[in-house]
Amino acid sequence: MVRTASAAGARTGKVVHGTGRRIRRATSAEGAGESGLAKLIELHALNSFGDMLITVALASTIFFSVPTGEARGRVALYLLITMAPFALLAPVIGPLLDRLPHGRRAAMAMSMLARAVLAWTMAGTVSGGGLALYPEALGVLVASKAYGVVRSVVVPRLLPSRLSLVKANSRVTLAGLLATMVAAGVGGVLHLIGPGWPLRGAFLVFVVGTLMAFHLPHEVDSAKGEQRAVLHAEAHGEPAAVPGAEEARSAGTPKASLRTVGPSVILALRAMSALRWLVGFLVMFLAFLLREDPVGGLQPTLALGLVALAAGTGNALGSVLGSWLRTRGSEATVTAMLLLATCATAAAALWYGVVTVVVVAAASGVAASLGKLALDALIQRDVPESVRTSAFARSETLLQLSWVAGGAVGILLPLDGALGLSVAAGVVGVVLLWTVRALVKVGTRRRATAPRVA
Repeated sequence: MVRTASAAGARTGKVVHGTGRRIRRATSAEGAGESGLAKLIELHALNSFGDMLITVALASTIFFSVPTGEARGRVALYLLITMAPFALLAPVIGPLLDRLPHGRRAAMAMSMLARAVLAWTMAGTVSGGGLALYPEALGVLVASKAYGVVRSVVVPRLLPSRLSLVKANSRVTLAGLLATMVAAGVGGVLHLIGPGWPLRGAFLVFVVGTLMAFHLPHEVDSAKGEQRAVLHAEAHGEPAAVPGAEEARSAGTPKASLRTVGPSVILALRAMSALRWLVGFLVMFLAFLLREDPVGGLQPTLALGLVALAAGTGNALGSVLGSWLRTRGSEATVTAMLLLATCATAAAALWYGVVTVVVVAAASGVAASLGKLALDALIQRDVPESVRTSAFARSETLLQLSWVAGGAVGILLPLDGALGLSVAAGVVGVVLLWTVRALVKVGTRRRATAPRVA
């Protein structure tokens, strides 16, 4: 028995070691290992793994353990108390990163450490599901979104010469999605032991992540040549007057401020805000709708599982397609993704059923994933290096806020499939018309005029 156990342990060790080497080769390909991007990919996978463990623990308490009406109230309260921090994140996180550019590794480590402490604290309160859980969950969410903003800023600093920003972001996102899928299974197994065990697992994950954040390359904290970015598009791409700029120039001291990121970036940001709004809406609306009135007579768990699988597959497919996406035509790409989401949502509203609900979940996943990569490509193309990191910070925060707003609408609407999806189709349809109008003005192949720095 001892020899058998030893042999089994040795085989398991070889499998784990071999898997680790293959993962390291995949993350380090095309210069990602030399530039340090591979370390960020691994850190993001760990971050997604820990977030999913917390999601499993919270879902079992806030959503599945209580009747639908009470669950809607709990989640509505959860979204309500998260709206204020997101409203604060938009104007605060970007400028804070501008003022503290040398502390990005520390910021990522602190977001991990904060979630580790909160996960351990929540492990003792999650079984009761009381109000004390909400401020703790709020802290986890804010720390997670702050990490996401910093990560978007860091990627351009670690970009290998052989990779475009689109492909690099695609690789980071795909690693996070794969880690999320693995964590869902691990979290389910830990939940069988006890409701607090997924949170204890998240604690360990985030402690490791805290240490890994400090092992990122020093280029992450580099702020050479950076300036603040203002997400604002003037008519005809003309920058607004900068108070004091003439005086500064005449005095020989140029005053640096970006007045426009260009119409193409604004077009893509508007379209992506609508897509993130749609994703947030579908997550909340379908979660409660399919639990109360499963589509096609399916069991609630099966219906929710099909929708979750479709959405996850769509996200992964969008990330894979992003590896083939080129920076040219990114305006057309994000517009096409908005068109895809609008058509799928309208079809689900008109012919509400199992197939259309699964299709709209998959289509929204593909559209949001690929559209985000196209937006990143436009920021890389049209925003100067000196202000690119600030533009990433502000755009990411706006997209997170859009997701919360969509989720809030999904909570408030009556649980009627055709009605809810019609409202969603109407919202994204209006933004689609706005985007197409802007696309005609911008053009799909003309390179947008680079923003001027005064």
